[in-house]
Amino acid sequence: MAIKFQYNKTSLNNLQKQLKMRQNALPTLQNKESALRLEVRKAKEKSESLIRELDLAEKTYSYLAPLWNEFDHGIVSITDVDLKTVKVAGVKCPELGEIKYEIKPFNTFAKPAWYMDGVAILKELSRLGIESEVYKEKKRILDYQRKKTTQKVNLYEKVQIPGYQEAIRKIKRYMEDEENLSKASSKIVKERHAAEEALEEEESHD
Repeated sequence: MAIKFQYNKTSLNNLQKQLKMRQNALPTLQNKESALRLEVRKAKEKSESLIRELDLAEKTYSYLAPLWNEFDHGIVSITDVDLKTVKVAGVKCPELGEIKYEIKPFNTFAKPAWYMDGVAILKELSRLGIESEVYKEKKRILDYQRKKTTQKVNLYEKVQIPGYQEAIRKIKRYMEDEENLSKASSKIVKERHAAEEALEEEESHD
């Protein structure tokens, strides 16, 4: 990235301000990147843990498989999923609140005794499935923000900060050279003027 600048004091002051701003912001960005990296891992692990839990629950209840044909699946339905928004490492993420179910009335005397268990099992399996999806989405959002933060850290660390430092060095070198040149010129002028004065003085004596 080419830093635009001019060889003067105003440009130097502006570049120094820009450099300081980035140097001050870099540690905060690096901390945010580390925090996001950790939260991405936690969300991924939680989602995978819930999926494993769901698989285990399905295997646990596999003995009921022959009975599911007798179960009226329309009895249990999800009416609402309450998704909250929470901030994780400064990023807005979804969090599962309450899952609202509608249980259609059925005659407990006419239906098999395990029907109530069937309702509870369906509620448990659906909660595990929904929660794992919420954590998967949370991981996606956090990972996207982590990548953006990493890009900014790299931009500051590897491009902009070195670029500003190099531009500042160039301006300072130029201004030093200009000052040295000005001093040298001034010295030459003084010496020439002194020589002319000495010559005039010599001629006046003659």
